[in-house]
Order: sequence, then structure tokens, then C-alpha cells
Amino acid sequence: MITRLDRARPYVLGLFRIVIGLLFTCHGIASVFGTLGRAPEPAGAWPGWYAAVIQLAAGLLVALGLGTRTAAFLGSGSMAFAYFDVHQRAALLPIENGGESAALFCWALLLLAFTGPGALSADRLLTTSRGATREDTGTRQEQHPGVPV
Repeated sequence: MITRLDRARPYVLGLFRIVIGLLFTCHGIASVFGTLGRAPEPAGAWPGWYAAVIQLAAGLLVALGLGTRTAAFLGSGSMAFAYFDVHQRAALLPIENGGESAALFCWALLLLAFTGPGALSADRLLTTSRGATREDTGTRQEQHPGVPV
């Protein structure tokens, strides 16, 4: 059972990345363009409009798996800023201050910054199309005792 789960890990991580990226993109689209039930942020307004642009751009990059670690780290930082600068002023806990989505995005994107894109990413396709191997790109599979690679 564990062997099957280990083999599925890159694909589940890839699906997780795609879902988180698309959800993050939706927040950016809603704030930049005033869709999905939200009013648009005024262009250039600090910090809302800049956060929305980061959500839109980083969300698309994460969903595509293109520069995932950098985009996820930037998105995670923007959500940490949103939580501590905007939400925590109202109350300490996310359930009290409406900052649940900021906290969840912050941690989910930070996880992706450390784990990488998983399978099904544009980065992997571009690297493979150039003829690079795993060793060339610096990615290695984790070795688990008793689990075939």
C-alpha cells in the first residue's frame, strides 16, 4: 500500500499544485477585473491592487508549473503580509478575522515552494524536451528503504 502511495506522490503533488494555482488565480482575477462577485481594486492602490496582480501572475505560474518555487514563494509571502497587515488587525485568530483563505494559501504555497511542482508541470516538460536528465536538472527522487525507484 505504501509503495503505491509513494509512486503516486508526484502526481498528487502536481494535482495539488494545479488546484492551488487555479484557486489563487481566481482571487487575482476577481480583484483585478472585478468579477466573480467582487469589486475591482483601483489600479495602483496599495496594497490591494498589487496583491491582486501577484495572485493573478503567481497563481497562473503555479498552476502551469512554470517557475513554481519562485512564484509559490512570492505568493506565500504576499499572503503572509495580507494576513498580518490586513486580517490580524481585526482579531488574533483566522476564524475571527476572516483570514482563513490568506492563512491557507500562505501555507499551501510555502509547501509548494519547498516541495517543487511535482508531475505534470511545464518546467518538467521544458527540461525533458531539452534532453536533460534528472541529474542534469538537480532533481532527485527520494530514497526510501525497501521502496523501488
